Amino acid sequence: MSDMGSHNFPAARPLPTAEKESGPVVTEAPSGTTATPQRSEGHQIGEVIEIAGSSSRVVMDATVLAGLADHADATVKMAGQVGSQVKIRVGATWLLANIRTQRLHEGQSGLIIAEIDFLGEGDEERLTGHIYNFRRGVTRYPVPGSVVFAVTTADLKQVYASDGRANVEIGMVYPTDDIRGALYVDAMLGKHFALLGSTGTGKSTSAALILHKICDLAPEGHILMIDPHGEYSAAFKGNGKLFDVNNLALPYWLMNFNEHCEVFVQSTGDAKQTDCDILAKCLLAAKAKSQAAQGVAKLTVDSPVPYLLSDLTTIIQNEMGKLDKSTNSAPYMRLKTKIDEIKADPRYSFMFSGMLVGDTMADFLTKIFRLPAEGKPISIIDVSAMPSEITPTVVAVLSRLVFDYSIWAKNEPKRPILLVCEEAHRYIPNDDIAGESSVRDILSRIAKEGRKYGVSLGLITQRPSDLAEGVLSQCGTILSMRLNNDRDQAFVKAAMPEGARGFLDSIPALRNREIICCGEGVAIPIRVSLDTLVEERRPASEDPVFSELWREHGGEEDIIQRVVKRWRSQGR
Repeated sequence: MSDMGSHNFPAARPLPTAEKESGPVVTEAPSGTTATPQRSEGHQIGEVIEIAGSSSRVVMDATVLAGLADHADATVKMAGQVGSQVKIRVGATWLLANIRTQRLHEGQSGLIIAEIDFLGEGDEERLTGHIYNFRRGVTRYPVPGSVVFAVTTADLKQVYASDGRANVEIGMVYPTDDIRGALYVDAMLGKHFALLGSTGTGKSTSAALILHKICDLAPEGHILMIDPHGEYSAAFKGNGKLFDVNNLALPYWLMNFNEHCEVFVQSTGDAKQTDCDILAKCLLAAKAKSQAAQGVAKLTVDSPVPYLLSDLTTIIQNEMGKLDKSTNSAPYMRLKTKIDEIKADPRYSFMFSGMLVGDTMADFLTKIFRLPAEGKPISIIDVSAMPSEITPTVVAVLSRLVFDYSIWAKNEPKRPILLVCEEAHRYIPNDDIAGESSVRDILSRIAKEGRKYGVSLGLITQRPSDLAEGVLSQCGTILSMRLNNDRDQAFVKAAMPEGARGFLDSIPALRNREIICCGEGVAIPIRVSLDTLVEERRPASEDPVFSELWREHGGEEDIIQRVVKRWRSQGR
């Protein structure tokens, strides 16, 4: 480590006006010779004092930083602050680093010690000293004593410049007012992404913004979104298909055996295993009676073959009739009673109606997966009106259909599918919360294996610490809004690469509709102030304004009557 008591830095000086506005300064040349541009490296603010892999230390002059506080360039104005970037020349390349922490130098006043995380490197333009061809990773580290410079807006424009990859612009990079923040679509979707944020930070609107941008970029895409609160139907009326209990028509026979057990088997312990064994035998027999099963060579309890619920209950009844007196008939009665109960319950008609017996699997996959999209690439599945006890099973069936379709279509022309799961902590809870759950199993499997088969997973949650361990780390891109809970903040930091730690430290201080983007979907970690969505593209997620709404009155009797009528009929 160098002697920290003898650092002397030049006073802050603005870049020449000509360079700020029109590029490098050109010196006057003698008559008959060609003028050459002077290379300008920007503002020297410190030097490297320690190198340690991805994280290192620099010392900066507080007087120099204070002198830059009124600079015309918004990026230079932020020089030296936590979350800002600095650049260091190594040979013919510029290293870019992010400031993670700051503290005063104990031995010399006016100096600041900062920890930095290296983000990547770019080539140096020989005439101007500007950065170009930026890429992640570090091939050659600086040595202690190397000079540290403030990053300029021109530098950041080169760093964030699209290199030809498909991208969607979602907002303005902080602290600039003219650099657009973009997400690389292929990298973000190819390795999954997660959108995190506490309630009230604008998470739903941010999700709608990103999905709208993707839909605009790819009008023939295939996106399936699970909407547990009925928020997103209002946002995607123009460019999506909306499904709820009234028009989903999800055939019950698309469930695999585990999902059948979740719905029909209510017992626990040893009795549960007995009930499941009986159901497996009777279910296979019911499917074998189906005409659609005639051409299936290897029929199993998991085969998506239409069958009649009445056939299943009849077979259970017949099996019970074959018992001798010493055998208990209770398991058969439990199964038959539960199946009859679900058949008769109008709340389950979207799935267990007698009208869903026909072989409509191809038609169902066509409409749900948007094959073809016909300019409406997203399906919004509103599960808010479904009975809460069956909602996880419905999400499991839809998620598994996405994954199974992609497996069996492996040799067909590629049609990648994006599955977006709002309130993901409900369906992929961690081991402390979870019991046995088919939806947790399938979503965890998609997180681990989906990209091999062209299935992308987008998780949206306000409680990342409640997610199953490992699922968040499978997401290559993390989009984090403000998180108020300490456990959630720690969980996100643990899942992020080293270079993003300085950004993540500022998560509690983010304003509404500000987002930190880290991972595969961005060139380097960035903080973005999100664009404003037009009214008709926003989800129905605004918080009620108590101070205004509690001044309104009149018509309460009619409101009560209408609500009671919908409540009793279980309709929306």
